[in-house]
Amino acid sequence: MASRRRGTQSSAGSTPERSYDCESLESEYDPDDFDFPDPPERIPEWARREAGKWRSLNGFDIELMAEEISGFQVEIRYVDLPCGVWGLQVARGGRARLCINSRLPDIWRRFALFHELYHLISHSRGEAFWRETFQPMSRFESEADLFAWAAIWTEWSGDWQGEFS
Repeated sequence: MASRRRGTQSSAGSTPERSYDCESLESEYDPDDFDFPDPPERIPEWARREAGKWRSLNGFDIELMAEEISGFQVEIRYVDLPCGVWGLQVARGGRARLCINSRLPDIWRRFALFHELYHLISHSRGEAFWRETFQPMSRFESEADLFAWAAIWTEWSGDWQGEFS
């Protein structure tokens, strides 16, 4: 996967654009070690529509719905990952694991979860397939980001009425 500003990584792996010093992080994260993205100027209608059903779910219900939609047995794990890696997903043999960096603040953990979830449910044919479609990988990363923003928007903005920019 292509490198992204905040260093989120998928199962294919990538090198973050800046180096991070996670060795200094013991059990707590230091927000300065992460590069948090700015929200998009606009969230497209497709992202709002697709993310709407995920928005209020807890982790257990997210796993259940992900299993229903993807056909995989899904496991979500929060693990210590390097600061440059927000999350990754691996799917093989009917099983999928989404690993989310436990050092992220809660809201950004949800962002990473929804980002990786979108790859699982919408980009399930893998990086090699998408490379053959002649679509830039940045398009798939951008789609996953927009879905994640739409899913966390009310939490992030404090806009509990569901309004989007």
